[in-house]
Amino acid sequence: MIVRIMGEGQVRLDDSHLPGLNELDDELLAEMENGDEAGFRRTLAALLDAVRSLGTPLPDDSLEPSELILPAPEATLDEVRAMLGEDGLFPADMPAGPR
Repeated sequence: MIVRIMGEGQVRLDDSHLPGLNELDDELLAEMENGDEAGFRRTLAALLDAVRSLGTPLPDDSLEPSELILPAPEATLDEVRAMLGEDGLFPADMPAGPR
């Protein structure tokens, strides 16, 4: 799957990493619902770091369509809320298994 981090670029991420990323996504969602700004910052950074480390960066001139768009590291709670679906940043119905 191709994932874009706003303001940074795209990475190719194997779907096998989705379960671990979904755990971070669930934690982020809970912190947002509780208004836990410090927890939100910490978990957003951990989620983006995980995507960066698990994914393979695509060249800057690549024009691949992104299947998932994640917020920039400096995004506010309100900006991330606007990006959320019912299941968080990672939809629950995303296919599992390598692509």
